[in-house]
Amino acid sequence: MNGIYEEIRLALHGIWQRRWLALAVAWSIAALGWLVIAFIPNSYESKARIFVEQDNVLSTQIGVTRQEQRANLARVRQTLASTSNLEQVIRQTDLANAATTDAQISSMASSLRDNVTVTAEQDPNRIGEPGNTFEITTSWGSPAMAQQINQKLIDVFLETNLAGSRAEATQSVEFLDRQIAEREQQLQQLEERRSLFESQFSGVLPGSGTVSQRLNQARVELRNVESDLAAAQSALQAVQAQISSTSPTVNTPGVYLPGGAAGPASARLNALESQLADLRARGLRDAHPDVEALRRQIPAARAAARGEGGGGGRTAGGTTSANPLYISLRSMLTDRQSQVAALTSRRNQLRQALEGLSQSNASDPSSLAEQQAVERDYQALQTQYNQLVADRERVRLRGDVATETDSSTFQVVNPPSMPSAPAAPHRPLLLVLVLIAAIAGGIGAAFAKSQLQTTYATAQRLAKSTGLPVLGAISEIVRSTDHGLRRQQLHRFAGASAALFGVFGLLMVAEFIQRGLA
Repeated sequence: MNGIYEEIRLALHGIWQRRWLALAVAWSIAALGWLVIAFIPNSYESKARIFVEQDNVLSTQIGVTRQEQRANLARVRQTLASTSNLEQVIRQTDLANAATTDAQISSMASSLRDNVTVTAEQDPNRIGEPGNTFEITTSWGSPAMAQQINQKLIDVFLETNLAGSRAEATQSVEFLDRQIAEREQQLQQLEERRSLFESQFSGVLPGSGTVSQRLNQARVELRNVESDLAAAQSALQAVQAQISSTSPTVNTPGVYLPGGAAGPASARLNALESQLADLRARGLRDAHPDVEALRRQIPAARAAARGEGGGGGRTAGGTTSANPLYISLRSMLTDRQSQVAALTSRRNQLRQALEGLSQSNASDPSSLAEQQAVERDYQALQTQYNQLVADRERVRLRGDVATETDSSTFQVVNPPSMPSAPAAPHRPLLLVLVLIAAIAGGIGAAFAKSQLQTTYATAQRLAKSTGLPVLGAISEIVRSTDHGLRRQQLHRFAGASAALFGVFGLLMVAEFIQRGLA
């Protein structure tokens, strides 16, 4: 511990012995550093905050998604400090006095862009997403000019954004109108070619749609017609077979009529025969259970009608009349023949149309392929046309919302501030750091000089350095005249040191006075 204390005391002694060197180095460093600080230009910052509202009821109703709103916020941040906006700011402020040509204005706008910073504040409701509030920071050498630039930047942005929204919506609608007109003209041309080809088969092929679709519909209808024709022919054969086994007339035997009138047995017989004729007219055969039941009842009813007598009655003779069953079957035969003839005609018509198209396709396959290509182009153009019309209405609605309902509301939360002190450089701190560096440099120079010179402050240090025993040491005898001389030198050193700190104090006072004047 004593050794460390001894080294420190010897180092301080060496520095004190070379104090004038330390003071000269300190003055040099301080003067140079303060001179450099004096030439650093001041930079004043003016800050403003604006709020951009993107969410409203109409924007949600017309389909403006959250991603589109975030893209609009990103566009706001990029266009706030765009080159065009900065050029307008230069023309509308005192900066125009220093830039008269377009090239000078463009160059000044490029340098001004480095002095304008736009940052989006964090959205408190959505972590990791930028919010709707933007902070604009403008740095310039004059506080009044920094505030003026910031204010003009906000004004220009509000004007260009509102006008740009209207112009963008108008240009989008005009572009869509041109595209719709082109598609409409192309559709008219394709419709003429399409109608010309379809007119050749409009009376033959059933259904609607393309030729291929109508061909498929015709094939399906042909299969249905053939199936119906087969069923109708089977029904016709059944009616013909039933007619061949049915007599055109029917013999009614004589019956006993009591009191000159028909009895109940005769009435029952007539009713059963009428029911049987009705069932056969409906197409029921003899194997049907109802027909068999009636046929079993009729012989008994006929015998009962013959045996009915008494009471002064009489027996009526038998008669021959038209068979109602035969008449009904003839009517059914006519209907079945008409149905078979109609189905046969339709089948032949469809077959002829399909065969004609097949032969045409075989002889000239490019014609049908061309018409199919026309149909595909027509359907594609029709889809594009409908999509463009929907897009135009959506863009027009969005433009109306943006221009008439203020979908993007810009509100100045904090107007541009008037800076009272330069943001850079921080001169008081720099002055202090230069003073500390000057003192440290002076002390370091004196200490280095003491280490380079081979002088020894004590006999022990001499003995330690040479390795030889020291026989004795002669103390310095200071005369009275020397005391006065050394006192004067000490006063001069103290005055020079105080002058260094005095200059530092004057510079600090001047800095704060300058800030107050600014």
